[in-house]
Amino acid sequence: MVVKRRAGAGCLDGMTRTDLGPAAVRLRRVTRHYDSGFGSGSGGVTALDDVSLSFPAGSFTAVMGPSGSGKSTLLQCAAALDRPTSGSVSIGGTPLEGLSQTRLTRLRRERIGFVFQSFNLLPSLTAAQNVALPLRLAGRAPARAEIRQALGRVGLAERAGHRPGELSGGQQQRVALARALITRPQVLFGDEPTGALDSATSRDVLRLLRELVDVEGQTVVMVTHDPVAASYADRVVFLVDGRVSGELQEPTAEQVSARMTRLETVPC
Repeated sequence: MVVKRRAGAGCLDGMTRTDLGPAAVRLRRVTRHYDSGFGSGSGGVTALDDVSLSFPAGSFTAVMGPSGSGKSTLLQCAAALDRPTSGSVSIGGTPLEGLSQTRLTRLRRERIGFVFQSFNLLPSLTAAQNVALPLRLAGRAPARAEIRQALGRVGLAERAGHRPGELSGGQQQRVALARALITRPQVLFGDEPTGALDSATSRDVLRLLRELVDVEGQTVVMVTHDPVAASYADRVVFLVDGRVSGELQEPTAEQVSARMTRLETVPC
């Protein structure tokens, strides 16, 4: 059973966590169109189509949808990895449009953490060295205690000297989480962060994400195809053909699975 800490006692009129507080990320009428590459008039793909969404600070949101629905594009635009064709994105109240590439890079380093399905650890570096990498790339030499604390947050302080090949898949993903969290980002984005893990290890990582939200107030936005993974979130946002197609608050795996079945079988 998944136990989630809700906004409960501090809520008014039955409001949930996702109704409260400022937005960590806000998308307003975001469209992302990719040209075909064969000149004007030759079509292309609209991956996002007039999407407006807010991700409240201190909340856990899962994003789901059929293949090709725009999930990864939404994540990339929200995380300042891609620029929308039209519309606006803001992170922590800072609008992204008009920012130079240098300022966008700085914003990503300082405010955003990203965890991938494939871990993306450097095999020749130890866990501690992988965790330190974002700060070193930003020109800062982290203290040993800072790195150990980051690994301690994910339960791997004793594995600091191990290389990825000496760690299990779940441990590697936790190192990747520590690396994403060492900059104290406002938002942690996950692109199928449990997709390469077995079910037991996946639950460990999801419980850790849940704890980061409940105990530390971290904001988490996660793309997933797994209804069980989505059930750890405060809400699930569904996309179909680049558009928002509803959401579930306080989801269960059964509710998410039923909604996905409808989305994949009923023509829009």
